[in-house]
Amino acid sequence: MDEKFLSPYKPEETEPRIYQLWSDSGYFDPDKLPNSAERKPFTIVMPPPNANGNLHAGHALFITLEDIMIRFKRMQGYRALWIPGADHAGFETQVVYEKKLEKEGRSRFGMDPKELYKEIYDFTIMNKANMESQVRMLGASCDWSRERFTLEPGIVNEVQNTFVKMHNDGLAYRGKRTINWCPKHQTSLSELETVSVEEVTPFYYFKYGPFTIGTVRPETKFGDKYVVMHPDDERYADYKHGQEIDLEWINGPITATVIKDTAVEMEFGSGVMTITPWHSQIDFEIAKRHDLDVEQIIDWRGKLLPIAGEFAGVNIKEARTKIVEKLDAKGLLVKIDEAYKNAVKRCYKCNAAIEPQVKDQWFVKMKPLAEMALGAVDRGEVRFIPDNYEKIFRHWMENTIDWNVSRQIVWGIPIPAWLCDECGTDCAVVGETPPSCPTCKKPMRHDADTFDTWFSSGQWPLLTTGYPNGKDFKTFFPTDVMETGHDLIFIWVPRMIIFSLYLTKKTPFHTVYLHGLVNDAQGKKMSKSKGNVVNPLDLTQKYGTDALRMGLIIGNTPGSDLALREDKIKAYKLFANKLWNITRFVLSSTSDELQQIKEARLIDGDKAILKELDNITRDITLDLENYRFYLAGEKIYQYVWNTFADKLLEENKARLTSTDAADKYSAQLLLYTILERCLILLHPFMPFVTEEIWQSLPDRNAPLIITTWPKFDA
Repeated sequence: MDEKFLSPYKPEETEPRIYQLWSDSGYFDPDKLPNSAERKPFTIVMPPPNANGNLHAGHALFITLEDIMIRFKRMQGYRALWIPGADHAGFETQVVYEKKLEKEGRSRFGMDPKELYKEIYDFTIMNKANMESQVRMLGASCDWSRERFTLEPGIVNEVQNTFVKMHNDGLAYRGKRTINWCPKHQTSLSELETVSVEEVTPFYYFKYGPFTIGTVRPETKFGDKYVVMHPDDERYADYKHGQEIDLEWINGPITATVIKDTAVEMEFGSGVMTITPWHSQIDFEIAKRHDLDVEQIIDWRGKLLPIAGEFAGVNIKEARTKIVEKLDAKGLLVKIDEAYKNAVKRCYKCNAAIEPQVKDQWFVKMKPLAEMALGAVDRGEVRFIPDNYEKIFRHWMENTIDWNVSRQIVWGIPIPAWLCDECGTDCAVVGETPPSCPTCKKPMRHDADTFDTWFSSGQWPLLTTGYPNGKDFKTFFPTDVMETGHDLIFIWVPRMIIFSLYLTKKTPFHTVYLHGLVNDAQGKKMSKSKGNVVNPLDLTQKYGTDALRMGLIIGNTPGSDLALREDKIKAYKLFANKLWNITRFVLSSTSDELQQIKEARLIDGDKAILKELDNITRDITLDLENYRFYLAGEKIYQYVWNTFADKLLEENKARLTSTDAADKYSAQLLLYTILERCLILLHPFMPFVTEEIWQSLPDRNAPLIITTWPKFDA
């Protein structure tokens, strides 16, 4: 018996050495597995962590889940490939870097774009290397030789090619539309990059000529010159569409025009409203339908423009009260509802209130793409775990809107388009650099905008496998499982499906496994401001990676949020020690007579025990094949601790010193066989301690990572 078993298990010494053993073996690469050509591919693409900081508990969960899948399939004889990667993360990374600049007393505004890009690039590459080392520390058996980064030249080229194809196919267009504008970060955002927060906001009622109108945003009303009512509202039947009315308003007399439109809710308030088309999507649509003027009231930094008269240059937050006071002084304030509940849209990164603005941007038509995705689900080509997320996916695809893919940031993949400032939107050219504007023949400039990061990460399964002509693309695409957080059912999962269907007519994977959030011990969401963030690597240093992995899996059903308790992780550290001690006992009882044990015959009672272990193995196998990882982990844990350690070892101690050689050897063979089986079943969950023990068993010629999983009929 190896003398190391005389000391307690030391994960801090074992884990780096074992990971190096795996790396040196080459078995993370499916092409280097024994009999590789005979194996059926099984592929997972790693959701690329943002290369802008350390891994968090959510990363530890997805790495554990995916590593369990890939190790299990590799041991089952599949040509198992897990492709790692890193995401430049566009807006999110730039936000992180802007915080760094703020601490240094600098700002990205005023910096040379090329210099800013270089600084962020160096920052990202440094963090990328750190992040990848942390992924290794968590035991990820991914093929690092195939690692991809979303800013690699080849990936950038393919992402841009996709956009050109979409533009040529009429699916991408440039248009002046209402967009979500973050005044702090000075960029547009998609709907999915905003959060809607219910807030109690004063609701103001004002006299607008003969009408009463209501608003939560008096600061937008300077340009209101259209009063809108429903054409079927009998209260206003005497007012005709297009009728002009002279009235007193914020900065003096104006002439308002009556507009009849069905968008007005007759039951809300007075049934009459004024519109500010530049700063409201609903108002913008009304203006488009009736060919009305559209004028900007608030600038890009949240300050009022000259149209506001005396309030020009004032921040809208500061101006609101003063505007209301002026309207009140003019006798135009009717009342204020101080308890009005209002949904306020905010930037998901900085919490700044989103300002709707009208801006030329690049959009992708989502409806035809969404219909393709729904068709694939209808045909059963994609399934969701848990299955209730299919309904959520369908709802999102059935109610989608065109996707704004333009971002006014330097960090990202450039949009391959050229613009003519002289001619405007109609002269945008997509693709190769044009010699001159096709309309006015003047030089064009490259569009300074970059893609929304989801435009590139949405193509991730394609890009990582070498679309369109790579060897891996032909072998490993479509992939098998996409495992990711349930919050990405709205953002990432639909985009991967639609891009794949659009470009290849195939779904990128057949199964979507969705995990929940990892919260603190009290079940509260982790955040730096709350001071409750748990660093998973702190836990691995304290208790070992295997203990953390078990703590993340057992009791964690798909789609459900998990409360990460340190005492739970500690319990699985004790379990690793228990396995270590079991091994010491079994080896000390068998190693001197191994040859006789191998030649022994099991007595009937021992055969029955192994038959029961076969049944448990079958259950665990079926659980793993059906993505019930929490059940599989619990079953092998209970068997090792309660059945093997507490029952079978105790019952067989006397037999190990029996004078009946046949009985003694049968007992030894039984315990040794059970130990081997338990190491195999535990390996996907606790790879480090099981591999360390496996390497110490007599006559080990191959690592546990490629040992064959027991085969059973389903």
